[in-house]
Amino acid sequence: METQKTPTGSRILDKMLNGGYDSDIITTIYGPAGSGKTVLCMLCAINIARQNKKIVYVDTESGFSLERLKQIALDYKKILDNIIFLRPVSFDDQKKVFEKLRNLVNDKIGLIVIDTIAMLYRLELGKNDDVYEVNRELGKQIAYLAEIAAKHGIPVLVTNHVYSDFGEKNKVNIVGGDILKYGSKCLIELQITPYNNRRAILKKHRSIADENRITFKIVQGGIIGVKETRGFKLF
Repeated sequence: METQKTPTGSRILDKMLNGGYDSDIITTIYGPAGSGKTVLCMLCAINIARQNKKIVYVDTESGFSLERLKQIALDYKKILDNIIFLRPVSFDDQKKVFEKLRNLVNDKIGLIVIDTIAMLYRLELGKNDDVYEVNRELGKQIAYLAEIAAKHGIPVLVTNHVYSDFGEKNKVNIVGGDILKYGSKCLIELQITPYNNRRAILKKHRSIADENRITFKIVQGGIIGVKETRGFKLF
């Protein structure tokens, strides 16, 4: 059975992913602050909204910028009409949101975005001594999202933070560790490179070779691909 694809909103990203995000799994996009995680989510949301599908956008950090949306999409009013914003303020709120989504999703919804999965989880770790229980709860939340994607064929985009090990400073770790790695069938790492460029590296995919990558630049209208020896080409 052929996997359904959801276009990413970027030709170069579509090419890297052989047509777009797989529509029945969780895709986690992770990287440092300012690496472009929210921009990639916006590009996909814009594409889905233009198909008159709804987007559920769970914004845990108030990182969605209306001004940024206006820069990318001239038809931003139509886009906003098709986005349902949910803004949980605690880890427990986040749990309740995901539980409700399991029963509320329908064929009018074309995309679910969680931006980011780590924010409220980290706050909960800071005030709860039972780390095992917090991690168990995160695992349940990821399972809810995976169930929605698989059952309804709705792509779930999750963004996540990274941190460095004191012992291995060059190693990039995602917050939530193996819980997110195993729950996500697609992992995309974003890096900030010289000249204010960005690199997207495919770290995990069920049907595409790992380490497939693109280099891009974030601009007012979205992103443009970077040709290493020939300058820039708009995609």
